[in-house]
Amino acid sequence: MYVYDSCISAIQSCLETKTFAVAWMYNDEKTMSIHIHDCYEIYFSISGGKQFLIDNRIYEFEPGNIFFINQFESHYLAQIDQTTHERIVISIHPEYLKQLSTPQTDLYTCFTCRETPFGHKIMLSEEEQKRFIYYIHKLSADKNFGQDIIDQAVFLELMAYLNGIFISRCSEKKTVSAIQRESAGSHHGQIDEILSYINQHLAEELTIPALADQFHFSSSYLRKIFKDATGTTMNRYITAKRISRAKTLLAEGHSVAETVNLCGFRDYSNFLKAFTKVVGVSPKKYASYEH
Repeated sequence: MYVYDSCISAIQSCLETKTFAVAWMYNDEKTMSIHIHDCYEIYFSISGGKQFLIDNRIYEFEPGNIFFINQFESHYLAQIDQTTHERIVISIHPEYLKQLSTPQTDLYTCFTCRETPFGHKIMLSEEEQKRFIYYIHKLSADKNFGQDIIDQAVFLELMAYLNGIFISRCSEKKTVSAIQRESAGSHHGQIDEILSYINQHLAEELTIPALADQFHFSSSYLRKIFKDATGTTMNRYITAKRISRAKTLLAEGHSVAETVNLCGFRDYSNFLKAFTKVVGVSPKKYASYEH
């Protein structure tokens, strides 16, 4: 498969193909403000020189670090010195990962399990780093017939390998079975229904008590299973999806005023604040970029 030299290009490809894309960067591209994407991301640091802000938590980006970020978590990569920062970024479409997961093998675990002593980041051993690079080289190798199948097979093996490392690190504090109970696999069926309902009713008022009534849960139970399955809170998910919807509406030519209502925000000032914080620019400026 083609390996990009731009994170932005890889994300665009991931969202267009609804599969995954890889970027291997030796040079810095323009740093985006704190933002979210509609895909999962894996960051692997080959050289240092950066700080990573993920959901208001600061991490040092050191050689051998690997970060797992889901599509609801805001993040920002900041330069802290003049060192060239070589890194690999894998962007993964959520539906693609869902299709590849099984009841026995939950490939979401590294993105959704946040009750860990290390948060989003783990340090790979030297051997684990070599193995990771080996998979990336296999993905970037020239192929002809059956390339899509080969790429998927390599990607599956890589994700199983990384989740195995993640669960192994977690087991230092908890049992593997406990980690797996906290992962998305425990509540996939219920959560799929809830996510589908939210996505179909974004323009309406969505509150946790109302959603709890809709699905015949208590509010506390709904919060728990949602956080266990997605790694984020329900309110944060709803806001992220509304902003994603707003970006689409603005790109389609809707005015900012129309977008506020169509994506479920009832107050313009709250919409402006949330959109600008996540996207990095105001809705009006974002719309001007798209036209």
